[in-house]
Amino acid sequence: MSERRLGIIMNGVTGRMGRNQHLVRSILAIRDQGGVPLSDGSRVMPDPMLVGRNEERVAAVARETGVARWTTDLDAALANHDDTVYFDAATTQARADLVTQAIHAGKHVYCEKPSATSLEDALRIWRLAKEAGIKHGVVQDKLWLPGIRKLKGLLDRGFFGRVLSVRGEFGYWVFEGDREPAQRPSWNYRQEDGGGIILDMLCHWRYVLDHVFGAVRSVSCLGATHIPKRWDEQGQPYAATSDDAAYATFELDGGIIAHINASWCVRVRRDDLLTLQVDGTNGSAVAGLRRCWTQPDVHTPKPVWNPDVPPTVDYWKHWDEVPDLPESDNAFKAQWEHFIRHVVEDAPFEWDLLEGAKGVQLAELGLKSWAERRWLDVDDLENAACRP
Repeated sequence: MSERRLGIIMNGVTGRMGRNQHLVRSILAIRDQGGVPLSDGSRVMPDPMLVGRNEERVAAVARETGVARWTTDLDAALANHDDTVYFDAATTQARADLVTQAIHAGKHVYCEKPSATSLEDALRIWRLAKEAGIKHGVVQDKLWLPGIRKLKGLLDRGFFGRVLSVRGEFGYWVFEGDREPAQRPSWNYRQEDGGGIILDMLCHWRYVLDHVFGAVRSVSCLGATHIPKRWDEQGQPYAATSDDAAYATFELDGGIIAHINASWCVRVRRDDLLTLQVDGTNGSAVAGLRRCWTQPDVHTPKPVWNPDVPPTVDYWKHWDEVPDLPESDNAFKAQWEHFIRHVVEDAPFEWDLLEGAKGVQLAELGLKSWAERRWLDVDDLENAACRP
């Protein structure tokens, strides 16, 4: 069986997501399994080049993971014709410029979301990529989570009948950093550094809603900075200038109403850090990251409102768990494999920089809705009128 090499420049692997999900659990896991199988029976082996601004940190990641190639010189890495893919998980504020640099160097590009901090920049890099004729993609990992895939399977089989609504709860308590170290980096809470849960999570909600339930047509969003003071990685106090919670309602195609709460200031009493409840005329389902439960119409209890007596119905027992899927790989790794096949053998890949721009569009509208305290329509970015 033949094997070909694919050189991948990986920028931002000293961060938590870049190191854990993209390098260790995706690229190195793909290497451990013998590469990505192609349609002709051959395999492609990713060969990462790690890039970081801090020599000590990037060298440590390379040493700990056993990756032989690393550098602090991005220009030199982009000049190497043997590495044809650029991946970006560096800072959100720098992403559009870094992706632009990679496109000008002729690299195929794959990046974390948000793809930019403004819709203008997100559309600019999409158009640049189209003009350059390179392959491009944006990480939309939640589409490959087992729980979301189980929900999509139920929808495809018509389990719900007519879908009425989607209710989402996401988040957990992120410690302020004084008594207990914070689980998220401090820049997440500084607007001037590209932080904020609306910019972060509405990009996720856009692709989940669009690809699973129906296209988003309008949004109403209320943000909040519930905790105005936090402590950074050095134990120093700082002002939290970005939103740490978002309460958003969306209108989707088909009259579906979706509401998703996202917060880094909530203590979890639910099945998972993310849960989605879908209610339809014929049944309902609740999905977490990996598990999913259903309640068809014929098993729905008939409660009667009476607050004066203890509940007489066990509302948990009327749900049946959806069996596990035959294949349940890491969500980031699954999309990486799709992108690698797209680059090497032109396999279909629909999660491109335009999809990334749609996420930025919704986040931008969410922030505007909060500022103006009103509903906003979501324009179709694929409409010719939106193009230059």
